[in-house]
Amino acid sequence: MTRAAPAPTDPVTAPVQRAYDRYGRQADKWQAGYRARGGKIFCGAGCFQCCNMPIRVSLAEAIITARAIDGAQAVAVEAHARAALKNARTARDDAQYVQRHRQEVGFCPLLDRENGACTQYEARPTRCRDTFSAFPAHYCAEGTWEAMNAREKREYHREVARTPGTDGEWHFIAPLEHLSEPVWVAASKSMRAAWGLEVWGDFWLLTTLAADAGFMARVQRGDGRGAWQVASGRGLAHRELLQIE
Repeated sequence: MTRAAPAPTDPVTAPVQRAYDRYGRQADKWQAGYRARGGKIFCGAGCFQCCNMPIRVSLAEAIITARAIDGAQAVAVEAHARAALKNARTARDDAQYVQRHRQEVGFCPLLDRENGACTQYEARPTRCRDTFSAFPAHYCAEGTWEAMNAREKREYHREVARTPGTDGEWHFIAPLEHLSEPVWVAASKSMRAAWGLEVWGDFWLLTTLAADAGFMARVQRGDGRGAWQVASGRGLAHRELLQIE
């Protein structure tokens, strides 16, 4: 299969890359102030308990990742996408989909499990950039919440409510997520301006399709129906994991 190879300065990915860079600077500044006020951020090198979560991205972001990975990683990403599709086709609801993604689809194939590092850290999508925890990594691990009894869950919510930076319900740091919203806006605008449509969906599925020349040719022509047909022909189309707007 011929691989699409967008130029590094193409009008779709360049605005997203600039937004990534702005977010990085803003997030670093916010974190420095948060720590100066006594706040704690538990994420760091080797921490990967959130790396088995399903992730929604724009095709603009997926192109950046697809451009960075090698052939072996592309194969692993496609296998992961197909496992996610199988889960989506059989899950009875969103909750089961997320649970089975974490338990059965498993960790991102771009994760190095030996050292806990992302092998494509510079090309990672927005959701991987803006997820930070105000609690230890144990609370991000799959199954932790389910294993807690009622008393422990009540105490968890009390602790979250008194921890600065959270949304008051969960232990993730809300302002760092809010700071990333311009990245989503940049992706939306750049896709709409270049293609006349937007493509959103599962990270691994879109990263696979971003390397498909036939799919990308139809997207670039603004042919959403044709792009869907290409994805469907490869068994990579599902309404929950691929949205062409």
